[in-house]
Amino acid sequence: MTNLSINLNKIALLRNSRGRDYPNVVAYANKFIDLGVQGITIHPRQDQRHAKRSDAYDLGKLLKDFDQVEFNIEGYPADDFLELIEQTRPDQCTLVPDDANQLTSDHGWDVAGSQEILGSSLERLKIAGVRSSLFLDPDPEQIKAAAAIGCDRIEFYTEQFAKIFNRAFNLALHQENAAEVFKNYKAAAAYAQSLGLGVNAGHDLDLNNLGRFLEIDGILEVSIGHALIIECLDSGMQQVVNQYLQICSK
Repeated sequence: MTNLSINLNKIALLRNSRGRDYPNVVAYANKFIDLGVQGITIHPRQDQRHAKRSDAYDLGKLLKDFDQVEFNIEGYPADDFLELIEQTRPDQCTLVPDDANQLTSDHGWDVAGSQEILGSSLERLKIAGVRSSLFLDPDPEQIKAAAAIGCDRIEFYTEQFAKIFNRAFNLALHQENAAEVFKNYKAAAAYAQSLGLGVNAGHDLDLNNLGRFLEIDGILEVSIGHALIIECLDSGMQQVVNQYLQICSK
């Protein structure tokens, strides 16, 4: 079974657009938890344009009462971000190589080229008792470097997969490319697991393509926000979350 972690950034973005606490991020976390999800994720970026640091504290307090629901905080490992992690102690911290001006995550770490910042950051997470994860492309060299530097898990950046396995594409026209992309992710996951790394995944996974991606063995967690929130607007929270949970339970 794969755990479903809901990224609440888009709820926070809606809240911020009106300058008051509506919709309330904690209230929506409760709604998703009541529907049976196994995790809550936020990514408080440097400009706090959606999830804010205060959300990390508020959600941390909420999730202390839910033993079966994990809290995952994503972000670039600047000192102030790591201080936030040390203070809130989420179950997992996913380190992402985001530039301050980036619209959204668009690549994984160059682990070998980032050893100084990643090494010290991973040590701080270990001392804090927080499971670590590195955001990676499905690249064997990066996976090998991630294992060597001592992280607990990796999270695959799945944009390449999502671009191919998307309802907007005629898959008959991309059959060969689709097979190759899926093969690469599958091989990368097996290689990571052989090195003792747990494997998570996220970015533009949705109801249309998640089932296909989870044909890859051993994916521990998927973090989904943007697509899921849009699908909830289309079809309602309960129906959409139930569909995701059914896919993940297989």
